[in-house]
Amino acid sequence: MAIKVVSQIPGLDIEDLKLKGFKVHELPASVNVPVSSGRRDFYKMGLVNGDMTISYGDKILEINDTVLFFVNPNVPHSVVRRSKKTNGYACLFTEVFMTSRERTEVLKRSPLFQIGDTPVIPLNSEQAAFMTGIFKKMLAVHNGNYTYKGELIKSCIELIIHEALRIQPSHNAPQFKNAATRISHLFIDLLERQFPIERADEPLQLRTAHDFASNLSVHINYLNRSVKEVTGKPTSVHIAERITAEAKALLQHTDWSVADIAYALGFEYPTYFNNYFKRVTGTTPQSLRKK
Repeated sequence: MAIKVVSQIPGLDIEDLKLKGFKVHELPASVNVPVSSGRRDFYKMGLVNGDMTISYGDKILEINDTVLFFVNPNVPHSVVRRSKKTNGYACLFTEVFMTSRERTEVLKRSPLFQIGDTPVIPLNSEQAAFMTGIFKKMLAVHNGNYTYKGELIKSCIELIIHEALRIQPSHNAPQFKNAATRISHLFIDLLERQFPIERADEPLQLRTAHDFASNLSVHINYLNRSVKEVTGKPTSVHIAERITAEAKALLQHTDWSVADIAYALGFEYPTYFNNYFKRVTGTTPQSLRKK
């Protein structure tokens, strides 16, 4: 019999999560259906003990022990449990929840949430006991009436991330020669994480150098100077090339209308997109599609 996969996560109210910014819960002993593969708009970290298969991006991970499991919202994933004895805890939170600059930096730049790293960290009995204590604390705070529960949950999230890095340092953590190299890497990473565009009703959010500078909390002149120094090309050129490349892909490999593609790429009107595309490529979107 084929396994039926559904898009809902058992016991999770998505609207409530978006409203509060976080949710902590104990995993049920068994679930009738696995969680479907897909991209969502929240991060997830879990402490899991059981027999299961985790599909994460292009990786298939077989789990039969106690592990920490980290999920990046940009990576499609699914979990199939093979035993009713599975147990553990999960903490889900939105990027907006980690509001301060320092905490957002910890989250975004943590190698545990980078696509190239393995999302699973095996734990020994001592490490598992320590992590269990943190998740139990978060669960108690989540279910209680403490006025500053959000701040306490954020601190616990940071502690779990740092403890996980101490247990298993990332093999993909970038080494930067100087500050300019670092900010250029962050800019390129932020640019690339917006693609590929999969839905016409979710338009591109960062389209200008000012957008990226604001997101990275740096002055636009510093961003432009650093990117030009390290890559040899201005920030605006990187953005234009990437948007144009995505536009070509959407024109050639989807049946979206030119208007839908324009809106998906963040253009207010299709005419603006047509003029932009012709200025950059020398041809119109319709001409490219016909070719």
